[in-house]
Amino acid sequence: MHTDTTADPLPTDDPSDSDLLDDMPVEELTIHTIRTLAMDAVQAADSGHPGTPMALAPIGYLLSRQMRHNPENPAWFDRDRFVLSAGHASMLQYAMLHLSGYDLPLEELRNFRQLGSRTPGHPEYGHTPGVETTTGPLGQGLMNAVGMAMAEAHLAAVYNRPDHRVIDHRTYVICSDGDLMEGASHEAASLAGHLGLGKLIVLYDDNRITIDGDTDLAWSDDVPTRFEAYRWHVQDLGDAANDLPALAEALERARAESDRPSLIVVRSHIGYGSPSKQDTAAAHGAPLGEDEIERTKRVYGWPDDATFLVPERARRHMAEAVARGRALEAEWETGFAAYEAAHPEAAAGLRAALAGVPPDGWDHGLPAFTPGDGSLATRKASGKALDVVARRVPWLIGGSADLAGSNNTLLPFSGAFAAGAHENRNVYWGIREHVMCGAANGLALHGGVRPYVATFLVFTDYARPSIRLAALMGQPVIYVMTHDSIGLGEDGPTHQPIEHLAALRAIPGLTVIRPADANETVEAWREAVLRADGPTLLALTRQGVPVLDRGTDPAGVARGGYVLAREDGERPDVILLGTGSEVSVALEARTRLAAAGVDARVVSLPSWEIFRAQDEAWRNEVLPPDVRARVAVEAGIRMGWDEWIGDAGGFVGMSSFGASAPAGDLFEHFGITAEAVEREALRLAAR
Repeated sequence: MHTDTTADPLPTDDPSDSDLLDDMPVEELTIHTIRTLAMDAVQAADSGHPGTPMALAPIGYLLSRQMRHNPENPAWFDRDRFVLSAGHASMLQYAMLHLSGYDLPLEELRNFRQLGSRTPGHPEYGHTPGVETTTGPLGQGLMNAVGMAMAEAHLAAVYNRPDHRVIDHRTYVICSDGDLMEGASHEAASLAGHLGLGKLIVLYDDNRITIDGDTDLAWSDDVPTRFEAYRWHVQDLGDAANDLPALAEALERARAESDRPSLIVVRSHIGYGSPSKQDTAAAHGAPLGEDEIERTKRVYGWPDDATFLVPERARRHMAEAVARGRALEAEWETGFAAYEAAHPEAAAGLRAALAGVPPDGWDHGLPAFTPGDGSLATRKASGKALDVVARRVPWLIGGSADLAGSNNTLLPFSGAFAAGAHENRNVYWGIREHVMCGAANGLALHGGVRPYVATFLVFTDYARPSIRLAALMGQPVIYVMTHDSIGLGEDGPTHQPIEHLAALRAIPGLTVIRPADANETVEAWREAVLRADGPTLLALTRQGVPVLDRGTDPAGVARGGYVLAREDGERPDVILLGTGSEVSVALEARTRLAAAGVDARVVSLPSWEIFRAQDEAWRNEVLPPDVRARVAVEAGIRMGWDEWIGDAGGFVGMSSFGASAPAGDLFEHFGITAEAVEREALRLAAR
C-alpha cells in the first residue's frame, strides 16, 4: 500500500458501498479497520482521542506485523516491547491488540472507557493483555522504554554467548509532540544516546497539534537536530505517515543500527480523512460526531452505516500474528534448550533472574550492630547492607542521581553501566531524577533485573510522577532516599525535606520505611528486597544516630511498628511514637519522664504502611486503644500522624521550612528535643 500522503482528504462525492471492501487491498482494509474502530469507540464512549489513532493506523499496522510478539503468550520473555508513550491514543493500541489475536474481544472495544472494561482511557499495565506499561502522563512512556532497553542490553551482555543469543529483542515507542515537549523527554533521550541503546526505536508522531491548537503556539524545536545532538540515529521521513514502503524501510534501517538508539520522524495528519477536522485540534481530544464519522467513512470507502465493523479479511490478515508468534516462541524455546545444554550455569542464572525470587540464603551475612558501635548514619548502614545484598542478588542493578557517595549506593565490585559495558551494575544517572525513576519503572517492568535508585529525599519532588506510577503498576522499585530531614544541616531549606514524608505516605501502594537506627535499616533492606508487589522507599539520615538497645522485641520493621521501650508498670501513662532519627529523642524523653514520675512507652513506627497492614490484635498490643495520651516526634509536618495519636495527641515536629545551620543547632532551634517531647507528654498525662 502506498496511499496518498497529502494533507487533503480523499474525495467524498459518493457514499461507500460495502461491496467495495472486497476489492480493497488487505493492507488498506486493515488500516481503515483500525481507524474506524477508533472513531466508533470514542464516539460510543462520548470521550477520548480519535485523531491520533486515525493518523497512526499505518504505523500501528506495520508494528503489529513486524514485531516479535506472541498474542497467545503476552509474557513471552524475548518478545519485543511496545510502548505507546502517547497514551491518549489508546484506541490505536487496543485495535492493534484486538486484531492481532490478543484476549481482547470486540466487546471490550465497544466498552471503551467504561467502568470495568479492559480498555481504559489510557493504557494500564496488568489490566489489558499486551500492554507493557501504564502511560498517560506524557514523557513517562519514553522514560519507561529507556529502562526496558537498558534491561535488555544488560541481560544480553551478561547471559548471551557468541553461539547463543537468548536475549535479543527491541523496544518500540510511539511518542507525540507532547512527550517531546515535556522536560523529562530530554533526560530520557540524553541518557539513551549516552548509553548507546541501539535496540530502542522511537517513532515520533509529528502531527503539529495539541489540545490548545497548532504546536507553533508554544514550540519551534528542530527535533531531528536535537536528537542528532543526543547521539541518536535519526531519520526524518517527512509527510510519509501513510507510505508503508517508506515506513517499512525506515524501520529496517533502525533495526540495522546497533550502537545508537533510533528516532523516526513522521509527519502525520491528525484525524486523517475527516473532511472538516483533519489537522485541527477538534480531532484531538473529543469524538468526531456522528455526521463527521459518516463522512469520514465515505472517504475511506467504508460503509457509513456500520459501527465496529471488522471485515473478515482484515481479521484473518492480522490474526496471522498468532501462528507467527507461536512459531517465534517455539524457536526461542528450542534455542534456549540448546543454550542451557551448552552453558548450564549461565542458563540457571538467567532463569533465576527471570523468576526474580531472592536465592536461598540471600540475607545471610547482613550486618548487625550494637550500641557499642556508636553513632552511625542510616545512609551508611544502608550502604553496608546493600553491598551484602547486591553480592547475593546478582540481578540487583541501580545507582544514584550524581550522589552515589552521599547516598552510599555504589557497588564496589562492579563497574559503570555504559555504552560497550552494559554488563555492569552501577548506573550513573547523572543529574536526572526524572528519567532515573521513570527508567527504573521500565527496568522493573521488563523483568530479569531489580532496580534501586537514589537521591536526596527532597528531590523526590522531581521523581514523584514516576514513583506514583510505580505504585499504580505495583512495580518493586527500591528508592534509597537520604538526607531525610533538617538533620542534613548546612545546605539549608532548599535541601531539607519537611512535607515530603507526608506526601509520599499519601501515595497508595508505596511503602515508606524510615528506620530509627542501623539495625532497622538492615531490616528495611530485607523488607524492600522481599516485597514483590510494589515499590519501597527508604528514608535515611545524613547525620549519625545511635544504635538502639532493642531489648527482647524482635518484630521491628517486619511489623511496621513495635514497642522499643516498655513501661515499668502494667499500663503506660503515655506513649511516645517516633520514626527515624527522632526515635532516640523519644527514648531520651522517656528517661526524663521517668524522673518526673511518668511511666512512658516508646514505639518505633518505621513504616506506617506495614503497620497498618498488621492484624488489629498486633496494632492494639503496640498502641493500646485505652491509652489516649500519645506524643509523636518526627522532623516533618504533622499531617497523617493523627491516625496514630488522635486529633488531640501531641506532636513535636516541623511547621515551617528549615534553615542553614549545623544539624544539632537546627533541632534545638526548631524545638525537636527531648525537653519538648517531655513537655507535651506531661501536658497530656495530666489530663
